[in-house]
Amino acid sequence: MDNLSLADLTVFARAAALGTLSLAARERGVPVSQISRAVARVESACGVHLFRRSARGITLTPDGEAFLAFCQKVLDTRSDLEADLSRSRRLVSGCVRVNLSSAIAQHWVTPSLPHLIKRHPQLGLDLQVEDGLVDLARSGVDIAIRTGNPTALSLVARKLGEIETGLYASEEYLEGRDIPCSADDLMGHTLLANCEHPVLNRLCFADGRHLMANSRIRASSTGTLAQMATEGLGIAHLPVKMGEAPLGSTLRRLLTQEFQSTPVPVWALMLPERQRLPRIRACLEHLVQVFK
Repeated sequence: MDNLSLADLTVFARAAALGTLSLAARERGVPVSQISRAVARVESACGVHLFRRSARGITLTPDGEAFLAFCQKVLDTRSDLEADLSRSRRLVSGCVRVNLSSAIAQHWVTPSLPHLIKRHPQLGLDLQVEDGLVDLARSGVDIAIRTGNPTALSLVARKLGEIETGLYASEEYLEGRDIPCSADDLMGHTLLANCEHPVLNRLCFADGRHLMANSRIRASSTGTLAQMATEGLGIAHLPVKMGEAPLGSTLRRLLTQEFQSTPVPVWALMLPERQRLPRIRACLEHLVQVFK
């Protein structure tokens, strides 16, 4: 393995995480043939097949799983060394890989990036925007931003803040309908539901009552529910920041006194060995201010 470079190990790890050579090439802005040659060098050096190839992409063999763990240790060690050198220069540098939902990316994190980059001009960011869960160890993600209560005991969880929510509907939806003034009035309305996070469908009111949003029109993404409400499909339970954003400029907040928002906690999840790195700490400090 003497001829393998850190670049080859990086390419292998990203190809394994993405599941296709073409996505790895697109991410790095290089031809697929260049990624293919790097993977071939790694397999040749190891003397075994590390990937199974199919029309749908690539998957790791058992040997590939073992080699990926080795790669991650090597790459993490390199990151730790870079962090130590940066600390001695009092400079935050290196790349932080952040996994987050489209709604969090659009309405919270992306608008805050100019301030972060101005403060740390040598910092790099990879924002992996997806609404599903991710394996931090295998994907190389440094920070996963998630709402709700964390359940993975093997991860370090730091609370970033809480998100206030409200009920929103478009003028188009409300036209020709009675505007709800109480929980009882909602019974005759379409309450858009979240099919991925049922806890968000429980609507609580100041008088102690609660309703469940159980419309046949559902979505797994809060951003999609906001768009559904904007299109006049019903009443949506949304973060206030989304309901009053430019996208939701035609949305009206309903039952502002009667509806009791249950603040949704926002967490940063990390592998235990990552949280002490200066670039990770810098991002965490920034995110705490974003959700403060």
